[in-house]
Amino acid sequence: MARAKRRRPHDPAKIHDRRSRDLPRNAEVAAVEVDDPLGLEPGDKIVTLRSIRNDPLGRMHSHRHVDEAQYRGGRAFQADWEKAERGPQAVDPTRDFVDGGQVREPITEGQRKAVLRLNRVELELGADGAALVHDVLIQGMTMEQVGGRRGLRAQRWKDYFVRRFRECLDRLALIYGFATEKR
Repeated sequence: MARAKRRRPHDPAKIHDRRSRDLPRNAEVAAVEVDDPLGLEPGDKIVTLRSIRNDPLGRMHSHRHVDEAQYRGGRAFQADWEKAERGPQAVDPTRDFVDGGQVREPITEGQRKAVLRLNRVELELGADGAALVHDVLIQGMTMEQVGGRRGLRAQRWKDYFVRRFRECLDRLALIYGFATEKR
């Protein structure tokens, strides 16, 4: 008769790794530390995976090409753009059909403030900087795509656009209050 295997006693101090191992084939993710929403102590952190496939700013932050203030400034710009954007709305087939146009929703105070901040950003960055920030943060373009769109494909131009984009992120961090002026 075979001997029964011994089982190790349960150790409650051992932490269970709950990270997903079955990612899609084309997934591009980076580990990021965030506040634990279920944590018992304030300041508890957990490590999660963030998709960086269509997020140039997230990719640059995960590879440590931009710092935290630059990252937060870029995210604040994206949030203002989303608030201020008033694109076409989808047709709701459940509503009754009415002849004539649809009454436009009034502009909210949050949208008005977001537009004012975006106007200040465009004034501070200039036309070229604002276009570069829009291409990368809103359109999701890489530096190769930005250069290709302008007809500038050399590595020198790619390096220039990276430097210029970091300068713009520095300015965004100052505008949104995530950094202070260097003295």
